[in-house]
Amino acid sequence: MGKITTDVINTQDIKVEQINTYLGVQVTGVNLSSGLNNAKKIELENKLAEFGVLVFRDQPMTGDQLLSLGKKFGKLGVHPFSPNDKKEPSLILFKNDKNNPPWKTDVWHSDETFREVPPFATILHALDVPKFGGDTIFTSMTAAYEGLSDKMQHFLSGLEAYHDFIVFKNVFGETPEGRNKLQEYERDYPPSLHPVIANHPITKKKLIFVNPQFTVRIKGMDDTESQQLLNQLYDLTKIPEYQYRHHWTNNTLVIWDNRSTQHYAVHDYFPKKRYMQRVTISGHEAPQNAFTRADVEHVRNRKIRTPSELLALHGGHMPKKVKS
Repeated sequence: MGKITTDVINTQDIKVEQINTYLGVQVTGVNLSSGLNNAKKIELENKLAEFGVLVFRDQPMTGDQLLSLGKKFGKLGVHPFSPNDKKEPSLILFKNDKNNPPWKTDVWHSDETFREVPPFATILHALDVPKFGGDTIFTSMTAAYEGLSDKMQHFLSGLEAYHDFIVFKNVFGETPEGRNKLQEYERDYPPSLHPVIANHPITKKKLIFVNPQFTVRIKGMDDTESQQLLNQLYDLTKIPEYQYRHHWTNNTLVIWDNRSTQHYAVHDYFPKKRYMQRVTISGHEAPQNAFTRADVEHVRNRKIRTPSELLALHGGHMPKKVKS
């Protein structure tokens, strides 16, 4: 199942020690706040692709230093719905306490898969966190795929699914202004189509690329069949063998591979405060299908034997232009 066997690796003065079976290593021998040379940056990128989650302890860092670190790995993204810093929108500030409880991160997800090209990595840094509570759980979606039966892997091959920012749509409210604003965002971020099983661009390993926060349906599949299959895939994140549970302490920094992992922020610390800062590194390319794209004719059910070109007429239920 792609189990990592290397325990300790030393390269470029960087020491990498495995802390979990399928994902997760602790990295020492590097001061992230003082900048990275190109050789160390490349080495960390390679380890990120291999292990999925990199943990760095005792890394005091300002927001400006975190931004500088993120830019070493590529262009920084701006999350359209997160609590961004007013001066630096690429910097996300999670300041949760008794007056501002956490919201909508206690669900399994990969970051921003509603984008045509989702982020390739995320960097999260702990500023002030409780002694206990507020862990983040990560799951290897590579291990999840490799744990499937051969028959199930074959069944999933070539399927595609739509991803949407549906989880954020209720923040706009029910006012006319809110609905107009929502329509603007829907134009800017239309649903994106991604493979259900993707190839990791570096390791070339196959991985499951659907998540319950943003994936809405499988292309060409009946709604009932689609939801049943998605729920089955979502449940794979809950298998303990595929997980690494990270406990935060102040000045801990974690980089995770957004292409091959999912994560879940545990909301068990309220009303204690948990202050974090985060940047995301924009992706380089859209997720690539690990198989030949499935023909919709072979995906849809056969309850009604109507040719696809006639189904596309939607029974005459088409939008009508209203005369002004």
